[in-house]
Amino acid sequence: MTYSINEVAEKFGISAHTIRFYEKEGVLPFVSRSKSGHRIFTEGDLTLFKLICCLKDTGMQIKNIKKYIDMCMSGTSTISSRKTMLSEHRETIIRQMEILKENLNLINSKIEIYESPDAVEIVSEMLAHAAEEKNKNKLI
Repeated sequence: MTYSINEVAEKFGISAHTIRFYEKEGVLPFVSRSKSGHRIFTEGDLTLFKLICCLKDTGMQIKNIKKYIDMCMSGTSTISSRKTMLSEHRETIIRQMEILKENLNLINSKIEIYESPDAVEIVSEMLAHAAEEKNKNKLI
C-alpha cells in the first residue's frame, strides 16, 4: 500500500508543509516520487517517518535527525553509531522526564493546596509569610 503526502500528514497529525520542510532538509531521502512528481510513501517509509516524528517530538534537532537518517541509508556499517546516537538521545529524554516529573509534583502540590477546604487560610498564611520575609530583609 502507498500513501500520498496528505494521507501521511493526516495519519501523523502534521501538515504537508512540515513534511515538505523535512524533505527539503534532507530528512526524507527514502521517499519516492510518482511519474508526475508526487511524493509516494510506502509502509516501510511510514515506519521510518514515525521514528523521525518521535525523534523530533522528543527534542532532537533536525540536523541530528538528518545525520541519523543518513546513517540508516548507509547500511549496516553504521549500526554502532546509530545505537550510540539513540542511546545519548535516550539519556537526554530521561533527564527531561525527571525535570518534568519534579515540575509536575510542584504543580500537584499547589493544586492540592487550592483544593483544600482551608485553601484561603493556607494561601493567606503563605502571603503573610512572604510579606514578613520581605519586611525582615528591608525589601519593602
